[in-house]
Amino acid sequence: MIDPEIGRNLLAKAKKKGATEGDVIIVESHSFSVQVRMGKLDKISQANGKKLGLRLFFGKRTSISATSDLSRQSLETLLNNTCEMAQATEEDAFSGLPQPEELARNYPDLNLDDVSAEKMSVDQKIEMAKEMEQAALSFDPKITNSEGADLSHYRSHIWYMNSHGFNGDFPAAGSSISVSPIAGLQGDMQRDSWYSTHRKFSRLARPSEVGIKAAQRTVRRLGARKIKTCAVPVVFDPEMAGSLLGNLFSAVSGSALYRGASFLVEKLNARVASSLVTVIDDGTLPEGLGSKPFDGEGLPVRRKFVVENGILRNYLLDTYSAKKLKMKSTGNASRSIGDAPSVGPGNFFMKEGNDTPEEIIGSVKSGLYLTEMIGFGVNMITGDFSRGAAGYWIENGELAYPVEEITIAGNLKEMFLNIEMVGKDLEFNGSIVAPTLKISKMTIAGN
Repeated sequence: MIDPEIGRNLLAKAKKKGATEGDVIIVESHSFSVQVRMGKLDKISQANGKKLGLRLFFGKRTSISATSDLSRQSLETLLNNTCEMAQATEEDAFSGLPQPEELARNYPDLNLDDVSAEKMSVDQKIEMAKEMEQAALSFDPKITNSEGADLSHYRSHIWYMNSHGFNGDFPAAGSSISVSPIAGLQGDMQRDSWYSTHRKFSRLARPSEVGIKAAQRTVRRLGARKIKTCAVPVVFDPEMAGSLLGNLFSAVSGSALYRGASFLVEKLNARVASSLVTVIDDGTLPEGLGSKPFDGEGLPVRRKFVVENGILRNYLLDTYSAKKLKMKSTGNASRSIGDAPSVGPGNFFMKEGNDTPEEIIGSVKSGLYLTEMIGFGVNMITGDFSRGAAGYWIENGELAYPVEEITIAGNLKEMFLNIEMVGKDLEFNGSIVAPTLKISKMTIAGN
């Protein structure tokens, strides 16, 4: 394991060279992935890595460097180059570390580590991927091909330290499995996929269950039709609802706000969504995929309401964006090795409602059940939203037939206000998640 003393030594040497502040992030990681296709091993890889990032401040000038060579000579070169680069940068009045009194002094063990995947043999992992793909291929004769089944896991240890005396570290792990079958019927070919992801390898769904669900999703897309342009209710499945919520995350992120690139600028304590909508950011959930004991600048993470019963309560900020907006950081700094901190989510989720997905679909006389969106047609400044889509036509409260080659359009400001049902099927299978939800009306562009 890496000796974190190398980071503290760098900061001490940087101070002697005139740096007024600085921080170091060190990551040691191990990863494994395997892909099988049509029952045969297609790809397998394993990687071990060590990386260090150094950020130094000389007054209001900042420079950042990174290396994967942690030898003494390499670190000396890194330090000298970082100090030299700082002299060439422009001053920024908002640069700098958080104040010492803001830093986390005690932080929780969130149970983010897992060693079980590393204890399994490579052959066992290959067999799991094969089992998942075979379950999909065997589900229905119309499943004729596969884009492959994947299994991957990683384990890392992160150290963060700064010149204000913060020294923290934590382990983190994660595993995932996925499969993408292909179905054919009378010249119509369709593909879909399913997956499972968790901090703990043992908590993944069974490979056969993932394979069957992927096959079900693929087969039911066969025979997709085009529809005429209309304005109807749209039910977002949890994957699409999570994607929609990702737009809200972008809109409440500090960097978008201080650049004026958000439709939620100056909307704190204003109604921005239906009263059914409560959105929470919580980086403290045990085993959460977005959890961490402290943020990328050493600040405490906490649970906070972003939207409470439709009212915008909090923006999400790191130290830099907080200074720009004359506010306080919310502990949402995310840090990669070679870049300045940026705003990242903890576990950013829409709180569950009271309705089952079946009840939500059943409430629609004629409308769309959305299961796929394509492209990036979202204007975060105006809120205008237009994306290619596919899903299922709802007729008299039931899924009638698959539809494709359509575009859904609206405006995010109106879409969040027009959410009229929220499901109780929330699953934490990512860092930005939501349950099934229904928007009262959107434009569907078809034939």
